[in-house]
Amino acid sequence: MPKSTPASGLATQPTPAGFVQIQQAFAGHIRNPDQIPAPADIEPRRMAIYRDLFFNNLSSLLSQGFPVLHRCLGQTRWDALIRQFMIEHRATTPLFPQLGQELIRFLSETRKAQPDDPAFMLELAHYEWVEAALLFSDEEAGPDLADPNGDLLSGVPVVSPLAWNLSYRFPVHRIGPDFQPQQPDPEPTHLVVYRNRRDQVEFLKINPVTQRLLQLLQEPDQLSGLESLKRIATELQHPEPEQVIRFGAGLLDDLRQRHILLGTNHQAS
Repeated sequence: MPKSTPASGLATQPTPAGFVQIQQAFAGHIRNPDQIPAPADIEPRRMAIYRDLFFNNLSSLLSQGFPVLHRCLGQTRWDALIRQFMIEHRATTPLFPQLGQELIRFLSETRKAQPDDPAFMLELAHYEWVEAALLFSDEEAGPDLADPNGDLLSGVPVVSPLAWNLSYRFPVHRIGPDFQPQQPDPEPTHLVVYRNRRDQVEFLKINPVTQRLLQLLQEPDQLSGLESLKRIATELQHPEPEQVIRFGAGLLDDLRQRHILLGTNHQAS
């Protein structure tokens, strides 16, 4: 019986015997050269070029996404982290911009902490990943989402999809080679990391009250700014709710000026 050919008319070529095994051996050695030998039929000099190229490209790419963590760890610990990442993690995306998220998954889900790890390592990595994620996000914060001139007290304020309300045990926004805290602060650090209309990623350190306000504004109830501030005054059991409302009115306006709030909901206005 004649062999069938694809609809395109091109005959398929059979996979050479052992080719898959060679690929697996090649990839295994690239990931873990100390434990997995290189395929026997590849010249050692060429294998070394491939091995260094893969490692250095991955290290360079991730160091650009996590520059502060890179500097805090130093080159030796950074190289050990990247090697461990290559050996133990299997990425689920082929996209280079998403490799940072893969490193976060590795640090939070798979990797066993090392004795010389900074206590802030995972939180700092997450903070740096957030900055990159916002910078490359496809989300839009245009005028179709909100009335930019709407009354923030009587209307329903709209939080930008490019504003992330976050809390950390460590003051991640201050960490660097010259400031590496060993213990978390007594109180959490609350930050809004956001991309403004000039496509610049910025952060704003906020207090628990501001964080609660942003949480209320993002709930499905669609409370007006005034209703949200009244609820906060009730939760605080504040003796003078009008003070909370006066302060909150200025806060809402400041959040709009920073592009954390886009304005008010078109439908609710």
